[in-house]
Amino acid sequence: MFNRIFQKGQIGNAELNNRLIMPAMGSSHGEADGKVGEELIEYYAARAKGGFGLIITEFVCVDPVGKALPGQLMIHSDEYIDGFKRLAQRIHEDGSKIFMQIQHSGRQTVSYFTGTLPVAPSPIPCPVNRELPRELTCDEIYDIVGKFGDAALRAKTAGFDGVEIHGAHGYLVAQFLSSYSNKRSDEFGGDIKGRTKFAVELIKNIKEKCGEDFPLIFRISGDERVENGRKIEETVIITKILEQAGADAIHVSTGVYASMPYMVPPANVPNGFNLEAASAVKAEVNIPVIAVGRITEPLMAEEVVSNGIADFVALGRASIADPEFPNKAKEGRMDEISPCVGCITRCNGAPGVDPDDHGVSCMINPFSGHERILKITKADSPKNIVIVGGGLGGLEAAWISAARGHKVTLFERGNKLGGQVIPGSVPPYKHELTKAIRYYTKMCEKYGADIQMGTEADVDKITALNPDEVILATGANPVAPAIPNEGIPVVQAVDVLNGKVMPGKKVLIVGGGLVGVETAEHLLMLNCQATVVEMLDKAGMELHPSIQYFIFKSLKKGGVDIYTNTKVEKFTKDGAVCSSPTGEVAFTGYDMAILAIGSTSYNPLETALKGKVKSIHLIGDAVKPRRIVDAVEEACRLAVKL
Repeated sequence: MFNRIFQKGQIGNAELNNRLIMPAMGSSHGEADGKVGEELIEYYAARAKGGFGLIITEFVCVDPVGKALPGQLMIHSDEYIDGFKRLAQRIHEDGSKIFMQIQHSGRQTVSYFTGTLPVAPSPIPCPVNRELPRELTCDEIYDIVGKFGDAALRAKTAGFDGVEIHGAHGYLVAQFLSSYSNKRSDEFGGDIKGRTKFAVELIKNIKEKCGEDFPLIFRISGDERVENGRKIEETVIITKILEQAGADAIHVSTGVYASMPYMVPPANVPNGFNLEAASAVKAEVNIPVIAVGRITEPLMAEEVVSNGIADFVALGRASIADPEFPNKAKEGRMDEISPCVGCITRCNGAPGVDPDDHGVSCMINPFSGHERILKITKADSPKNIVIVGGGLGGLEAAWISAARGHKVTLFERGNKLGGQVIPGSVPPYKHELTKAIRYYTKMCEKYGADIQMGTEADVDKITALNPDEVILATGANPVAPAIPNEGIPVVQAVDVLNGKVMPGKKVLIVGGGLVGVETAEHLLMLNCQATVVEMLDKAGMELHPSIQYFIFKSLKKGGVDIYTNTKVEKFTKDGAVCSSPTGEVAFTGYDMAILAIGSTSYNPLETALKGKVKSIHLIGDAVKPRRIVDAVEEACRLAVKL
């Protein structure tokens, strides 16, 4: 099935075991002083052990002035070499090659992080960071060139197999390459050749200091996806110049800070959305090309290489979701790959159930990023564990417990597994959540958890099994407020999404949170009209900004009006009367109202079981309604220690 992605590949003189690469992604697993510690080593080592042919580190800054974030990895002096040496040794022990991505932020930082004004090719601020940078002199530019070369030499001294120049995503090198940010008229500006000179000088300096045979990848955004930004036609010309200068491979990414929804795309962006850019570069250069951008399945990776779109495939968040992606694919265990569902929940560094845990992880796979503290070990004394509820939290607890050797029985009253994720997977671009349900179901099956579908758990059923541990993952029910109603049909959003209720043609959605706006988008796909009313001053507050960008763009295009600071006081025969800061507002002409105003915990068994079983645990929405990530991580942390 996979004839190409598991063939050896070559970047310069570095021979890779396969065509699958873990690209550079910020992890927040480094030390506060920018050095490499054991947490980071274990994080990358898991991907090397999992079979990735090449690991490219997250961005490593060559100059404190160019630091993007607190705690970013640094390589501006020799004191950092030792940590990187330990990292390289570990990656080599696990059979992979490792390149260091070297970087300078230029204008895409703030003085709060660096202690000095940002610098840039021209005094034009980044529209996101919004701090006026200082224009670099030519002497300063050549000084930075030397710092990149020195950084590469330190990487070589540390035992790295090569480096990647970060010339993408709007950082300093990219700022020189693009007329979007480079307005110079000297040797480092003007035409394409002038704007490319900084990058060419970097390559030359690195090759002079490290040797012509030291491999060098150049990462570039094919399309910056901003007004007046660089497009693929110009990028292709630049990559030919870079090849001539000595680059050994081109890594084609996309975007800048101002187009972040495409730089770190959610599920709203199609899988493989950036392949055309990689293909355009591949057609014009004679060195290897690396494709990246929402490639989350082995079959797509195989298609990219076998069809000559690119020579290598970088699996970004897929490598976070499952460090063993390559090995599982090679062994035909595709159903066991923990999927990336494009949720941007933990992979962007947001905390899980522990508010102090800001390192990168995964909503579906909490072991990711916690390699040192979360491990599946065989239980010393196998227990009899009963789990109530077949949502993602219950399934996660079930398969991990079974994998540890416990006897596991899971009761699910419905005829499907997945809980709230079932309706959650229905709105546009949410279908990838079904992969998570399939994954957990497969893992429960693999490790022998007894799943009893269509079974309402009660005290007698549970106590009859004489469990050592009972885990209640019974979830939550939608809130149904007592709002006066003069006759309009009022239904729950979950019932519309579950296919239990046919929505009206013109619908008033009460609640503009995640469920409300996603239901509105779903209704557009059904050729319905929708209006959203929200009590708070902003809709979609729980959504990641990139997801907000795409959903609100879709709702605006579909004619969905969203009224904030608007509270329903009563329903009428064809709408509702609401209160707002400006007075009473009447909505008329509707044939249905849909409630999406939150949930309340459903936990009928805890009190009834007290004193009748040895130990009871609550997880997920049964504790209080929260995110999927909270239920899954709570389940994981509980199951590894029972």
